[in-house]
This record gives sequence, C-alpha cells and structure tokens, in this order.
Amino acid sequence: MILKTFGWSIAITAIGLAFAAWQWGWEAFGIVLILSVLEISLSFDNAVVNAGILKKMNAFWQKIFLTVGVLIAVFGMRLVFPVIIVAISAKVGPIDAVQIALDNPTRYEHLVTDAHPAIASFGGMFLLMIFLDFIFEEREIKWLGWLERPLAKLGKIDMLSVCIALILLLVSALTFATAAHTSTGHADKSGTVLLAGVAGLITYLVVGGLSGHFENKLEEDEEREEEEAEKARAEGKRVSAVGLAGKAAFFLFLYLEVLDASFSFDGVIGAFAITNQIFWMALGLGIGAMYVRSLTVYLVRQGTLDDYVYLEHGAHYAIGALSVILLVTIQYQIHEIITGLVGIVLIGLSFWSSVRRNKALEAAGEGAGSGDAQDKTTLSV
Repeated sequence: MILKTFGWSIAITAIGLAFAAWQWGWEAFGIVLILSVLEISLSFDNAVVNAGILKKMNAFWQKIFLTVGVLIAVFGMRLVFPVIIVAISAKVGPIDAVQIALDNPTRYEHLVTDAHPAIASFGGMFLLMIFLDFIFEEREIKWLGWLERPLAKLGKIDMLSVCIALILLLVSALTFATAAHTSTGHADKSGTVLLAGVAGLITYLVVGGLSGHFENKLEEDEEREEEEAEKARAEGKRVSAVGLAGKAAFFLFLYLEVLDASFSFDGVIGAFAITNQIFWMALGLGIGAMYVRSLTVYLVRQGTLDDYVYLEHGAHYAIGALSVILLVTIQYQIHEIITGLVGIVLIGLSFWSSVRRNKALEAAGEGAGSGDAQDKTTLSV
C-alpha cells in the first residue's frame, strides 16, 4: 500500500536528485535534498487538510488532483509563480524575468523578496479564513472543548469570521507594513498589503462559496442515491461509494489548488534563505510537493482522519498559526524551522489526543477508531 501510494514520489526523487548531481554537481544535490525536506516539513498540515477535502470527491477528481493538480503545484507555484512575481515587480515580460533569474540570481531574489508583503497578505488572509470558519463552526467532535464550545456559539453571528479577518488585515497593514517602511526606508507597502489581503479574502469567499453552493445543491441527489443504494443492498447487489462529482468537485478542486498555493508561499520565500538558483528551488520544492500529494492520498485511502478524529483539528490550528506567521513576516523575518515545528507540534498533539480517545472508547467497549462514534467526552491536550 505504501509503495503503491508513494511510488511515483520515490521515483521522481531518485530521478530529480540524480539529475541535479549530473547537471549541477553535488552542491546542487545537497541543496535540492534540503529543499525537499523543508517543503515536506512545512506542508504536513496541508496534506491533512487536503485529505479532509479530497475524500469527498469521486475517484475521477481524485486522479485529477494527483495529475493536473501536481503539475499546477510543481510547475505552477514552484517555478512559474516566482517568475510572474518578478515580472510584475520589475515591470518586464516573463521571458525577461527568466533571463534575470538565470543571469542575475541576486536581483531575482531581491525582486521576489520585495514582493513578499503582498504574497504574505494574500496567503495569510486566505488561510486565516479557513481557520476562522473551522473554529466558528458547531462540531459534534471537539478537541479543545474549553475553547471550541464558546467559539462555536460566537460563530452563530453572521459574517463574524470576515469581520475578524478584515480587522486583522487592517492592523497588519497599519502596523507591520508601516513599521517595515519606517525601519527600512523602503516604499510604504500598506496599500499593497491591504489590496492583496482583500484579494485573498475575496478568493476564499468566491471559490469556497461556489464549492459549498454546489455541494449543498447535490445533497438532494445524494439522499436519492442513498435510498437507491439501500434498495440495492436489500436486493443483495454490490454498492460502491460515490464521491462528489461535476461542478461541486470542480470547485473543490479549485479550492484545493488555491489552498496549496497559500501553503507554498512560505516555502517559496523561505527557499531563498538556502539558494537563489531558480531551477534548484523548483526541483527541490517540487519533489517535496509530490510527497505532500502522496501523503494526502495515503491519508484518504487509509481512513486516517476517521480513525484519528482530532488530526483535522490540529491541522486547522496549524493553519491559523501559519496565517498569523505570514502576516507577521510582512515586517519581521521568522525562520522556516519555527514555522515547520509549529505545525508538526500541533498535529502531533492532536494525534496523541486521538490515540487517547480511541483507547478510552476501547475501554468503554464502544470500539476504537470510529469517526462516526458519539464523542461524549472531549479529550484535550
């Protein structure tokens, strides 16, 4: 099972590292390997959240996520996206931007870094909305009950998450962006931060809203299919699970891609702390992105989120932490190790709490690992 799921990732790793050593030498080999590990460590929470969305889709759209989605993630975000940022910042064409990356890596790095406030604002707002909508939603299973119960009650207020996000965006623009302008003497980025943050918020509302709309629209069809399935079972016929398809799956796919893009921002920017060679970065981060995709599929096929029910909570808290970190990095530099460790620690704690819950259910005779079981007692860290 593991070899089948991670086979392509392992093969691409071997080919990519061999190519780096052959084309650029052993220094490139080491840097590509380090970047791959960096991307995996920063994106583990991404895989958990992706798995929660991907399991809703049917087999066709899961394959699309693994094929077209990988191309978008590897080539789009890790190679094309930085070039587009440079083209916009330097006001040059894409071909000229690639030429800058090849001929003047230092200037290329400077242009991408200069665009960081806008990138951090867009990604930070998108991830923040995911986190806020999660913690403000009423859920049967709660991880940190003392915190999630009152937040779920507050969540009944219409548009609360949007209001909080806009307030944090305004604070970030008026503090971090303005302070960065004062301390460095660079151009004031507060307007850019506001505009990019609003764009991130709108992107979340549009893509998430459309996917939710079509998902709700299919509920009646799913109920009808369930009735037909019950009849088929009664007649002794085999019934296979069917996930979301059509427009609902398409917009969920778009949502996944934007989510992946938001997660990749810190990896792309952080990679410049290791190298400013564009193709080394694309290869290393691309290999890491392949493992994140494989891990997502593994979690879905193993039913891990159903067995360890607090993992999704831990991943969303990690998303909240990452969104705040992105906004803070508008002015302050935060090392990627800290960013990665925050996510790993939160997911690790949620996994540990899930194991405790399963053991408690076993002891109570209710059976372990059932995501559908009534969670009468909330276990917290």
